[in-house]
Amino acid sequence: IDAFARSLASVINILDPQVIVLGGGLSNVGQIYEQLPSAIVPYIFSDSCRTQIKQARFGDASGVRGAAWLPVLADAEAGRR
Repeated sequence: IDAFARSLASVINILDPQVIVLGGGLSNVGQIYEQLPSAIVPYIFSDSCRTQIKQARFGDASGVRGAAWLPVLADAEAGRR
């Protein structure tokens, strides 16, 4: 958890996102959502972490679903040109 917290803290410090969504197999590890928010705090530049850590809506299938939509979106975009 600590190494992952440090990595996400770097992202938070640079980009200051409102939400970080975890997908893939990592999204199935329930304890991450409980432990990660407090583990990030020592590594961020502010006093508290406002960034929410959320599980992908479709769990570990989110990446596959997104990839399946790419051709549909590309066709829609091509039709607008």
